[in-house]
Formats: sequence, structure tokens, C-alpha cells
Amino acid sequence: MSQITSEVDELDAPELTAFDRCDSCGAQAYVRVTLASGELLFCAHHGAKFKEKLSATALEWHDESARLSAVPATDER
Repeated sequence: MSQITSEVDELDAPELTAFDRCDSCGAQAYVRVTLASGELLFCAHHGAKFKEKLSATALEWHDESARLSAVPATDER
């Protein structure tokens, strides 16, 4: 039985950075999928596109796509 979680322990899976790129298109990755054979990184678009297909075999699903809609802190001086 596979386990899909939206939260992953920071020690097990560090936050994705701008250096992490989508394996499908090369855009910034916001989704990390851990499979028995390794990891896949996806942009938010491709993560959503492949979620249904990969969820059956995914060991973990780390999704940081909510950062795309997060309101940045303002610099009040």
C-alpha cells in the first residue's frame, strides 16, 4: 500500500530550491515524488498532470506548489 503525504520531515526531504528543475520541462520544481526506483521532480503543472498516474506507486508526494500563491513579505521602511 502506498502512502502519499503533503508534508515530509525536513530532515528526510529538504525544501526544493530554484536549482531543482522539472524532469519533464526544466521549469522550477515544486513537487518531489519518491518512488521505489528513485525520485522525480516536477513543476506544479506536471505534478498535477501526473499525480493520478503516479500516486498508485509513490512512496511519498512532497508538494510545495502552495508557495506559488503565497503572499511575499513586504519591506516596510
